[in-house]
Amino acid sequence: MLTLTNSGFSDALVILGAAGLVIPAFARFRISPVIGFILVGVLVGPAGLGTLVGQQPWLYYLTISDPHSIEPFAEFGIILLLFSIGLELSFKRLWAMRTLVFGVGAAELLGAGLILAAALYLTGLSTSGSIGLGLALALSSTALVVPIAGTTSAVGKAAFAMLLFEDLALVPIIFMLGALAPAANDAGMMGLLTTLGAGIVTIAILFVGGRFLLPRMFSQAARTKSPELFLAASLLAVIVASLATTAAGLSPIVGALIAGLLIAETEYHGEVESITAPFKGLALGVFLITVGMRLDLSFVVDNWSTLLLATVVVMSVKVAVTMGLLKIAGARTGTAAETGVLMASPSETTLIVLGVAGAAGLILPATAAFWTTVTAIGLTLTPLLAKAGQFASRLIDQGAPVSDLAETDIGVDGPGTVVIGFGRVGRTVADMLRRHDQPYIGVDADIDNVNAARRDGYTVLFGDVARTELVDQLKLGHAKALVLTMDDPVLTVRLTKRVRSWVPDLPIIARARDAAHAAELYKAGATDAVPETLESSLQLSEAVLVDVGMAVGPVIASIHEKRDEMRKSIKEAAGLQRDPRIRLLRKGETPI
Repeated sequence: MLTLTNSGFSDALVILGAAGLVIPAFARFRISPVIGFILVGVLVGPAGLGTLVGQQPWLYYLTISDPHSIEPFAEFGIILLLFSIGLELSFKRLWAMRTLVFGVGAAELLGAGLILAAALYLTGLSTSGSIGLGLALALSSTALVVPIAGTTSAVGKAAFAMLLFEDLALVPIIFMLGALAPAANDAGMMGLLTTLGAGIVTIAILFVGGRFLLPRMFSQAARTKSPELFLAASLLAVIVASLATTAAGLSPIVGALIAGLLIAETEYHGEVESITAPFKGLALGVFLITVGMRLDLSFVVDNWSTLLLATVVVMSVKVAVTMGLLKIAGARTGTAAETGVLMASPSETTLIVLGVAGAAGLILPATAAFWTTVTAIGLTLTPLLAKAGQFASRLIDQGAPVSDLAETDIGVDGPGTVVIGFGRVGRTVADMLRRHDQPYIGVDADIDNVNAARRDGYTVLFGDVARTELVDQLKLGHAKALVLTMDDPVLTVRLTKRVRSWVPDLPIIARARDAAHAAELYKAGATDAVPETLESSLQLSEAVLVDVGMAVGPVIASIHEKRDEMRKSIKEAAGLQRDPRIRLLRKGETPI
């Protein structure tokens, strides 16, 4: 009879089974799998079903028998996460964020840490213990915040800048705690300086060596056309960089971030990102399971009021500090509030700092266990905090000016063509209008997009078109045309229907995701709906026909003919028909 006596193998099966069940189940209900993995950790951990293994031995195969054995996999998940973040960045973008990273990021960590330290000191904790615990609780979760917020939105940029500084500051914090230990001496500070010097040299070597070696290594891997070899090269780059920074006394996540930055500068970054994504997701799930295993439900039930108070105080301090600093830095109130709430919970690195503080004798084991539970609760709440932050942002923005259109004189001749949504597609439309000397006004709800477009010379205004009063200010009755380029299918249809009811004769040209979305837009009253999928296929067909030797003129004519056929079929699907003598008719209408 086959039995599983290898605890490591049994634990691996539990983890893989959890990943296979949690991710699709929670995705079906549109719930973050973060909560699912943490709940699985609670269930299969030593404080969950593990307590019943003695009475029911078969539960051994459904529990994590050795929680510490999976912690290295969790750490590898964090390393891969920082590596993937590096792949999304560039040295130019990182340099542009230096003020946020070393200005707001440093102020947020030190400000929140000192306030929390002062509060802890008032509870009777020692000065050194208060400082160590305050800094630990001031850290926020890179592993959870970055996947939720991304790195391109206003909230994502602000959160990532602060998280990046925290990751860089982790090792100095650990060395400082060692220097504050009761048995420490001057060697602690000397060790800190030595580590910083060795770290700078190591990072410099990685930058120089990586720029020279990585393109050649990936070029050779690409020539083999072997996905396995490409994956091996990617993991080798991460592991070598992480080992190098670890050997220098820095955190391995610093090396992973550098490896990602270096690969991002090569032409292979897209392939590397896609090929390592599954490993990152699985390893991150393992990390979240280890967080759940730290939650002892009986301890939480017995001390729920104290734990709730501690969690609320920590989060309130971090929200207030983060929001205040971002407002000083010039962020919108809604953005500052959403970022502050998202960054409110403690971090996975809080657990590391708590362990160091406990080992150094700065805090008692019972104190470390209490704040470990608070940290685990905070990490569990992070997805809910993201939703709360978004709600707070919308609530705050309702009381703020909805746009800067009120201060803009559109003029008696009207705004010309109004382009709503000023991302990549909106800019292209504006470029063509300018080339033909056609007046236009762009509108976008992302203030960062607006500011960037203004710097590039575009006429674009900030405003949220989901609000009726803003659309009134656009004077669409005097406009030549309305162009909708937003990547929001529901809002596009709703806005088309609303504007068509107000301005029956206004040409409305809308961006559609596919033929089905285009049909909805035609039903709502769009003059033209342009499906992205069909247009890309037509452009591809045109390129193929020209490249195989066909004359350009007949090819263009056939593409136009095919486009008309597609448009006609979409309109028929929308319940519309075309009378050759007059305007577009709906089925059942009588020609005038």
